Amino acid sequence: MRLSLSVAGTLGLLAGVSNAIQVDFNSDDSIKSAASTIAFGLLKYYTGNNTGDVPGNLPDPYFWWEAGAMFGTMVDYWFYTGDTTYNDVTTQGLLHQAGDDRDFMPTNQTRTEGNDDQGFWAMAAMSAAENNYPDPPPTNHSGLGWHRLWQIFTFNNGFNYKNSISNGCFFNLAARLARFTGNQTYADWADKIYGWMEKTDLISPEFQVFDGASTDDGCKKIDKAEWTYNLGIFLHGAAVMYNHTGGGGNANNKWQPRVQGFLDHTEKFHFIDGIIVERPCEENNLCDFDQRSFKGYLARYLAATIQMAPFTFDQVATLLKYSAAAAAQQCSGSPPAAEFKGIAGTACGFQWAKKSAFDGSVGVGEQMSALQVMQYTLVKKTTRAAVTADTGGTSKGDPNAGTPTKEKMPTLKPITTQDQVAAGFITSAMALSVLGACIFVVKEG
Repeated sequence: MRLSLSVAGTLGLLAGVSNAIQVDFNSDDSIKSAASTIAFGLLKYYTGNNTGDVPGNLPDPYFWWEAGAMFGTMVDYWFYTGDTTYNDVTTQGLLHQAGDDRDFMPTNQTRTEGNDDQGFWAMAAMSAAENNYPDPPPTNHSGLGWHRLWQIFTFNNGFNYKNSISNGCFFNLAARLARFTGNQTYADWADKIYGWMEKTDLISPEFQVFDGASTDDGCKKIDKAEWTYNLGIFLHGAAVMYNHTGGGGNANNKWQPRVQGFLDHTEKFHFIDGIIVERPCEENNLCDFDQRSFKGYLARYLAATIQMAPFTFDQVATLLKYSAAAAAQQCSGSPPAAEFKGIAGTACGFQWAKKSAFDGSVGVGEQMSALQVMQYTLVKKTTRAAVTADTGGTSKGDPNAGTPTKEKMPTLKPITTQDQVAAGFITSAMALSVLGACIFVVKEG
């Protein structure tokens, strides 16, 4: 269903529900004010700037990748609203988690880090470069590592799974680097990974993007769950390639029908009455902490698609405004202080399309998604497209970024008989200690 921007009055009514965040979508100042309130609640979850905590990390139960997604959101928040309130913590987090080798493989995460995890941090850095976010010191730029498997290391669960989000990060970053640098090698990689996704049927002829496939059977059995962020990341990457290869000025541009195909399927499958839904889990109340953040990334990629492919503006802007109005209704919660430290009455829920008021679901994903869909309604046909190295971009590449200063995962020397004997004594001693403690507890009980 195509919706018309002539329903601006309806949008105003939707966002005007009692106790919800009040926003007039005909006023940029009103949208910015609403975004500021939501952003305040989001950053209250962040503890990395507290004494003794690690910059860039979110507390449990949130994984490292979601912190990278959050800082990418805050880079865009600065770009669209002009508010510099959170720039210091954003810069600190991005620089700290870049790690010693400037490849977003910091020692505090390397053992469990996946390619998609690294990708979300790299995309945050890419957004900073494209938006001309204030530059860090020149020694702090990041490099990238390219993989198509979910996990980086063989000992992590999922190493034999090729998932669309890891490939999507690869494709998206390659397309953006091709456009930013003008280097054809990146464009070739974007073409290659897109072709592989089609060949493997992870992208269908109808522009569905499925979750992934196992290498155990040659990627023949596909998990056909369709997540919002998978489709969004390929939509935006295709839009970047459309822009990079001449846009509408190239009559044979193969990327234009791909952009439109992804966008049409997005509207058909990932929206209900113009409002974003997370179909694999939302309708059954089964979304986990990660999945409750996915809708916001689709909003991000939709807005970024407008910048790269302006012919999508009318279709995308309408969807963003309807979703933002619905999200504003959900931003009316007052959960306990242990769950939300923002302004009472502004905690944002999750089920935008299903509920007309706060649904009780609260957290980083819910707050961040609401912020994203709100701030991206500020995108205009005339919004400055992402800069490149030739159009004002000030970010400089570092060809040595990603070159290890030491092994990421140290290799252990072979175990000798002497080591085995010593280990036996140590293990026995530990076992006796544990046994003694258990006996002590039993006796005391």
